[in-house]
Amino acid sequence: MTLKLAKPARAPLLLAAACLLTASAARADDQSPAADAQASANANASADANANNANASADSKWKIALGPGVVVSPKYPGSRQLSVFPFPALDISYDDRFFSQGPDVLGVNVLRGPAYHLGAALSWDFESRKESDDPRLHGLGDVHSGPKLKLFADYTVWAFTGSVALYQEIAGHHKGTTVSTDVVASAPVGGWLFSVGPGLTWANGTYTRTFFGVSSQQSSASGLPVYNTSAGVRDIHMNAVVSYDISRHWVGSVSATFGRLEHNAANSPITQRRFELNTLASVNYRF
Repeated sequence: MTLKLAKPARAPLLLAAACLLTASAARADDQSPAADAQASANANASADANANNANASADSKWKIALGPGVVVSPKYPGSRQLSVFPFPALDISYDDRFFSQGPDVLGVNVLRGPAYHLGAALSWDFESRKESDDPRLHGLGDVHSGPKLKLFADYTVWAFTGSVALYQEIAGHHKGTTVSTDVVASAPVGGWLFSVGPGLTWANGTYTRTFFGVSSQQSSASGLPVYNTSAGVRDIHMNAVVSYDISRHWVGSVSATFGRLEHNAANSPITQRRFELNTLASVNYRF
């Protein structure tokens, strides 16, 4: 597994992962632990929960935490190489209504309560692929990052948060639609917060054709065999988040999503490695 330092231009806001966080979302209110599986997602959950704990007695409806972060993710979906991205780790919300967290540039909780959220966000999709990323990709064409629309819902019962998030690419890069579902259990221990749980990602045919399919024209240009794809489960994954209250204002967190490509994604001639790792580490200052 090769680790390469990516240029900041590849991730003007990042995760995503997408990647991270490739991924999923769950969010907490002032009484509930959070879990964000996108993602990028999981680090935002711990930062949100810790920010809520630190500011529970504050009069202001604003909750603001920011600091530096580092993301490690596959260079492109199915790649055996990893890239490192600098990441401004933002966690900003107002009255548990409006927020800017991780790859979610601007979001709103349309409906919210002590145990649930239902809303939408404009997110940045960092999944991309360039022919220059690997000699094997020559002739496949580039896939660019861009904005996507996110619709999400989450519900918390005791220490368990279930979430579902739909992502629709809106920049015209033929990246289609993905849906992530996750269940996360959270447990505070002293100044620590631990969250862990499974999830899966479904992708439509447009997404799988763009990232894992090989058309006859691409086959002629690249030498890879023709590979047709369809909608289905993209991956199954496990989310893990650990955060620690360093002081009243400072919190450190590490989140990781361990994924395994399935079906069309796993069997594609483009895929070099079925295992995916998306990690975000950050140190935030809470105002």
